[in-house]
Amino acid sequence: MANQKTEAALIKKVWDIANVLAAAGVGFTDYITQLTYILFLKMDNEKEEVGLGSSIPEGYKWADLINLSGTDLVGKYEEILKELSKDEGLIGTIFTKATNKIDRPVMLKKVIDMVSEDNWYMMEGDFKGAVYENILEKNGQDRKSGAGQYFTPRALISAIVDVVDPKITETVADPCCGTAGFLLAAYEHMRKQSRDVEKQRFLKNNALFGADNTSLVVTLASMNLYLHDIGVNKSPIAYQDSLIETSDDLYQVVMTNPPFGTRPQGSVEVSANRPEFIKTSDNQVNFLQHIMSIVKTGGRVGVVLPDSVLTDGDSTKRVRDKLLKDYNLHTILRLPTGIFYANGVKTNVLFFDKGEPTKDIWVYDYRTGVHHTMVQSPMTRAHLDEFVECYCSGHMEDRKQTYSEENPNGRWRRFTEEEVKGRDDLNFKWIDLTEEDERTIDEVLADMQEEANAISASVEQLKILLGGIES
Repeated sequence: MANQKTEAALIKKVWDIANVLAAAGVGFTDYITQLTYILFLKMDNEKEEVGLGSSIPEGYKWADLINLSGTDLVGKYEEILKELSKDEGLIGTIFTKATNKIDRPVMLKKVIDMVSEDNWYMMEGDFKGAVYENILEKNGQDRKSGAGQYFTPRALISAIVDVVDPKITETVADPCCGTAGFLLAAYEHMRKQSRDVEKQRFLKNNALFGADNTSLVVTLASMNLYLHDIGVNKSPIAYQDSLIETSDDLYQVVMTNPPFGTRPQGSVEVSANRPEFIKTSDNQVNFLQHIMSIVKTGGRVGVVLPDSVLTDGDSTKRVRDKLLKDYNLHTILRLPTGIFYANGVKTNVLFFDKGEPTKDIWVYDYRTGVHHTMVQSPMTRAHLDEFVECYCSGHMEDRKQTYSEENPNGRWRRFTEEEVKGRDDLNFKWIDLTEEDERTIDEVLADMQEEANAISASVEQLKILLGGIES
C-alpha cells in the first residue's frame, strides 16, 4: 500500500509540473521528453555514487548541471543534449536527436529540482517502470498533444500477448513500437516462465527488438524499457524506418499496431528498397508485407489493422491472397471504435502463423453492439476475457463456437476453408446489425461530448498550424 501511495505521489508531482509548464506553452509530450533526458542524467549520477560507474563522459553529467541557473543552466543543458545524442550506444538511443524544448531557465530548473528530490536508480524496476508507464499512458490520453497516435490501449496489448503467448527463449519484435507497450508486456509475460539465469539474461538483452521512425518516440520507448531494467547496456529500440530496412533478421513472434494511412510526402519510396513487395501507397498494407517478411517459419503474429486490409481490392487483395496462401490466418478479432486515438477507425487484430496455408478462420466480433470511449467508457482487459478464453491458446483444437442456430448472435464463429475460399473479402459479419442502441441518454451525451472535444482539439491544432488564425 505504501508503494502505491508513493507511486501516486510521484505521478502527481510529475503532472503538477506538467501543468505549470503547459501554462507556459510547453506541451505535455515535449515535457515528458525533457523529463526523460533529465531523469537519465540523474539516474546515471546515482549509479556512480554507489560505485557502479558512469556511462556519461566527463563534463556532461548531472553534477555539471545541478548547481547552475539562468542562461548558464539552459546553455549547459543544451550542450549536454547535443553531445550525448552523438553516442552510439544506449545513451545515443535515449538522446536520439535530443533538443531542448524548455528554453525558460526558471521552468527548466523546476523540472531538475523535481527530479533531484528522489533517488530513482535504487527504486525497484517494477516500481519506477510503473510510474513512467503511467505517465506515458496519461500523455497518450491527451488529445491536444497528439501522443495518442503512439499509444496502443494496454488492455488490448495484454490480451494479444496472452493469446500469442511468447516464450522466454523466443525473440519478439515490434517494427513500429511506439512507446514499447507490446515489448514491455511481452517481457512481463515471458519473465515469469523461468528463473534460469541464462534465460533471464537472454530475455533482458537479446530477446526483444523494436523500431520507430520518430525520434521522440525512440527516446520514450528506450527509457520505458530502461526503467524496467531491460537493455541497460544497449537499447533494443532502433531509430529507423522499418519499411525501407532490408535486414535479414527474423523473429519468432511479431506483435504490433502499425500506423495507418498513406506514406508521408518526402519519404523514401518503399518499392525502391523492397522490390519484392506488391507496390502500394498504404502504410498498413506495406507494414503487413514487412511483418510477413520478418517472422520466422513457424512464428506467430498478432497485428492491429484497419478494415480496409480485409476489404480493399487491387494491390491490397493481392497481399491478402499471399497471406492466405503462405500463412495460416487462423483468427480475427473485430474491434469496436472509440478505443484508439483516431475516432471512427474500424480495426481488427489479425493472428497468423508462418509456414502453412489458411484453412478455417475463427472470428470474434467484439464490435457489433459494443460502445467504448477513451475517457468515459474505456475498454478494460476484462472486456476481452471471453475472447482470450475462446482463443484456446496452446490448445486450439479445443475451440468451440458460441455462434449457433440457437444463438445467431454468438460472438465466436468458425468460417470453414470452403466459406473462406468463396469470399472476395475477409470482413466477416453475422450479428444482427439492426439491434437497438442500448446506451442510456447520459452515455449518448457523453459520447457526443467526447467527439465534440476531439473536434475542438483538432481545430486548435489546425489554428496553430495555420499561424493562429482568429475565429
